[in-house]
Amino acid sequence: MTVAGLDVHARSTHAAAVHVPTGELVQIRFGAGVEGPIEWLRSLPGPVRACYEAGPTGFGLYRAAVLAGIDMRVVAPGKTPRGRSDRVKTDRKDAELLARLLLAGSLTEVVVPPAAVEAARELTRAHDAIRRDLMTARHRVSKLLLRHGRVYPRPSTWTNEHRRWLACQQFEYPASELAFADQLAAVDGLSARKAALAERLSRLAEDPQWWPTVARLRCFRGLDTLTALAVHLELGANWQRFSRATAVGSWLGLIPSLQQSGESSHQGPITKTGSRLARRLLVEAAWHNTRPPRIGVTLSNRQQGQPDHILLIANRAQQRLHRVHQRMRARGKPGNVIVVAMARELACFLWAAATAE
Repeated sequence: MTVAGLDVHARSTHAAAVHVPTGELVQIRFGAGVEGPIEWLRSLPGPVRACYEAGPTGFGLYRAAVLAGIDMRVVAPGKTPRGRSDRVKTDRKDAELLARLLLAGSLTEVVVPPAAVEAARELTRAHDAIRRDLMTARHRVSKLLLRHGRVYPRPSTWTNEHRRWLACQQFEYPASELAFADQLAAVDGLSARKAALAERLSRLAEDPQWWPTVARLRCFRGLDTLTALAVHLELGANWQRFSRATAVGSWLGLIPSLQQSGESSHQGPITKTGSRLARRLLVEAAWHNTRPPRIGVTLSNRQQGQPDHILLIANRAQQRLHRVHQRMRARGKPGNVIVVAMARELACFLWAAATAE
């Protein structure tokens, strides 16, 4: 057997291979692209087992290696064991370290999503990126007006009435007029792009490979089509890979960190591992369940046509989350701590609905 580790970057790849019977170490450097590393791996004495750390270069190398019949692993960089006293870090040393740790079985693999899931996930993340850009653009408009002493008198902003108020704003200097018009045009452009992507995502959610699970997740309070689709895709569209409900909350980083030594044990902030987008969406959905449980007209329409056992799980989630909110609030817990605990519970209920027969 030969084990290989690859330190992959955008313009270079350093590789190291260890021939297990002899212990011989071979190191090589490649330029950009996956063709060179794949041909080199195929030339090694087999069977070959290789790995590289997940990162911004994506999973192209993994898919090319699997297509070539190579046993390739993608490992979690945050869980790679490293010596605390090691003060020299180079790409060559990283590649050798990966090869030797792979041989020792000390690396943690990550789940590589299918290409279709990754493509759909890129669209949901693009929609979220535009949402953030739109929020920033709106803040720029309001802060420009604030510098000129203009404050909208009503609490609700970016409504039709607010837009009419914005259209009436005039400034003493033409430069200020141009700056205001440019920032308002940026808001309009981002709003149009966000609406177009939302409409495309709504149609994508109805695809037969996503809709059965998305329809189940829409039965929960606080999750409509776009949120349900985004959460489903962020989890790799494969809820069955989690053996139990609590594993979902742990993967999403919704559990407290823990420092334990001897008789001392201290819980800290949540770990914030896993998908940041899914974690934020679940926290936002949890806020909807701070109000008393009820099934309104909108939620009732989303639940139509779903099996009774799915509706039972969704309705039980409302009751449970509201009880958690009331109990923790009575204990004087901060609001953000309460909502994160509710999001962790909600993740468990979503797993139950997604994996139910």
